[in-house]
Amino acid sequence: MKRVAIFVFAAGLALGCAEARAQKLSAADKKYSELANYDESKVPQYTLPDPLVSRDGTRVTDARTWERKRRPEVFAMFETYMFGKAPGRPKAMHFEVKHIDPNALDGRATRKDVEIYFTAGESDPSIKLQVYTPNGVTGPVPMFLGISFMHNCTVTDDPGVAVPEPVAGGRALKRGMMKEAWQLDMILENGYGLATYCYTDIDPDFDDDFQNGIHPLYYTGSQQRPDPDQWGSIAAWAWGMSRAMDYLEKDKDVDSKHVAVIGHSRLGKTAVWAGASDPRFAMVLSGNSGCCGVAISRRMYGETIEAMNVRFPHWFCGNYKQFNNREMLAPFDQHELVALIAPRPIYIASAETDNWSDQKGEFLGGKGAEPVYALYGLKGIGTDTMPGIDEPYADGHIAYHIRKGPHAVLRFDWEQFIKFADLHFRGKK
Repeated sequence: MKRVAIFVFAAGLALGCAEARAQKLSAADKKYSELANYDESKVPQYTLPDPLVSRDGTRVTDARTWERKRRPEVFAMFETYMFGKAPGRPKAMHFEVKHIDPNALDGRATRKDVEIYFTAGESDPSIKLQVYTPNGVTGPVPMFLGISFMHNCTVTDDPGVAVPEPVAGGRALKRGMMKEAWQLDMILENGYGLATYCYTDIDPDFDDDFQNGIHPLYYTGSQQRPDPDQWGSIAAWAWGMSRAMDYLEKDKDVDSKHVAVIGHSRLGKTAVWAGASDPRFAMVLSGNSGCCGVAISRRMYGETIEAMNVRFPHWFCGNYKQFNNREMLAPFDQHELVALIAPRPIYIASAETDNWSDQKGEFLGGKGAEPVYALYGLKGIGTDTMPGIDEPYADGHIAYHIRKGPHAVLRFDWEQFIKFADLHFRGKK
């Protein structure tokens, strides 16, 4: 009886904390949505940092100098002042394929349920990676690696995937409730695989002072939270994508040289940083990543750095807060984050009604990276004019579209992502 009483109290406490966090976020959302600027005439004048000018003032004129000198400088700025430094691959990391279904989805695919452990023990945080590869194909297949907001059971209505019980105060899950966002049938029909895991496998998405999730495994001495230049939650989620890639490199059914990393919204920011941090990802797909993703911060349109840091203080490293309402003083802007992907292809997707993410800022984030891609002789977006609705610019190494509809990943987005992958992975136009 005593155990039951303790459990009920703990569950009630968790629910109360969740409600308090929700109320706090709701108030912050209201405040910053009221302060947000949606008037293009009120965008301040700004000058973007030149990605090709090194710290010593010399100009980069070739890809070799970019890679050896300037790129490390740009990467270090984002790592030190925005995302935070993350550890490398854990020495004790190991994988366990928990289950293989060679006849998933009525025989159209093989599903593998893989647990990725970071320590020798199995009680610490781990990634539950779900991997689908199409049947009836020859050789290893190119993959989309996606970081998801929800449990793997929501990606598809595959009856073989278990549906977990919701945690206290959590949302009840149903198979396939996120099917539209993942379009697994389309992916398989086009000869690609899809691997997904839920981002909370790595770190919970609330400000817990970094006491849960992956961070405490890496504290040293008397450390209680990350240092100001150490990883926040987005860098931790991106680190998790690299750990998933560690497994994909071992899977004989996966063409690990052709893995595209994808995320949406805050997980779009995550996917872009994962691509910038880990050159093994052959392509980056950014879904509505907005402010602190690929959108130009200096525009201060829609969401802002201050709004992000106040509403979600755990997303970025402590150093990033010094740029609250001081975007012009940051030594970098998001076009340089896109430039870190070069020469690999990146697709930037915006949505017509998603003004909060600043569609024009996302377009300009891609445009601003073009000089770096030009060092490799590669075409970027290729025009100074934003495209019409549902009219992608996608024949270069930087692609962009703005489609009708809301802040989401929809079927139209996946149609373009697969065409883009066909172009760069298979040479198909």
